[in-house]
Amino acid sequence: MHRSAPRLTRILACAAVPVMLVVAGCSSDSGDGKPEGSGSSSSAAPKAKKTPTVAPAKFTELPDPCESIARKTIEDLVPGTKAKSGSAGRSTDAASRGSCSWNGLDDNGVKGSQYRWLDVSFLRYDSDATLAVSGEQRAKDNYAKEIAKAQATEGAKDVKSTPAPGIGNEATTVNYTLEKTGEDFTYAVVVARTENGLVTLTYNGTGYAGADNPSSGDLTKDALKAAKEAVASVAAANK
Repeated sequence: MHRSAPRLTRILACAAVPVMLVVAGCSSDSGDGKPEGSGSSSSAAPKAKKTPTVAPAKFTELPDPCESIARKTIEDLVPGTKAKSGSAGRSTDAASRGSCSWNGLDDNGVKGSQYRWLDVSFLRYDSDATLAVSGEQRAKDNYAKEIAKAQATEGAKDVKSTPAPGIGNEATTVNYTLEKTGEDFTYAVVVARTENGLVTLTYNGTGYAGADNPSSGDLTKDALKAAKEAVASVAAANK
């Protein structure tokens, strides 16, 4: 039996009402206008990351390298030098790095000649908050690298390293011999750390025309004396 079109339309419309109500109920919320499952925590601003606190570097300046060792000491260690004021190395940042060197030949006629060369270099490290590392720690890390560099000098023979107490916070002496221009040179390298600064002093020499080479002990004694003065000059430059 066929129902009339108007009656069929009314039946379908009534049947659809529960479905619409169910759909409306599922899509509604508590009435506060927020999507279901949202909370106050989702709208909170993210916490800003804290910048690590790093101790400031103690030393902010370096001394003039050519003034870091007393003139009398230069005269004793480098006899025959014609430039007692030294020869400064080039630096684009004198507050972070610098160097100076002296050399001289003490001619003793038929007794031969003594050649000496002295070099002092300075490095200063600032604290770095972005890397969370202090200037002192950076100096400590590079202190070990400078010692390793001296120990690995190309052509060096009989390399020996010994602690050098009483110079800065820590210091090491590296001794070796090295052949240059057909002669055997005796070397004493003192690497010292003073707070966030590094001082590397290199002293070497040889005898010419039959003169004896300087002993490693004598050369080291003189190098340590000069290194103490150079290290002390760092603190003096920051007063």
